[in-house]
Amino acid sequence: PKDPSGSPSTASIKIKKEVANAFVKRQKRSSLYSEYYKNPMEQMHERCENYPPCDYLSDQIGFSMAYNRFFG
Repeated sequence: PKDPSGSPSTASIKIKKEVANAFVKRQKRSSLYSEYYKNPMEQMHERCENYPPCDYLSDQIGFSMAYNRFFG
């Protein structure tokens, strides 16, 4: 089937799985694990950065004091 522009539609384009795998690289499991499971300190930093008063105060008095003030 062709669309009005004259080029074949994406539904009609097929390639073998082996050929597709040569182009698409899968991420390694270890990198996925570290992406989903962050250490607690990094989670705390992100929580503070996502809350503007905490983020602003952390620039003024330091992260740990700002975090304890808002989420203590």
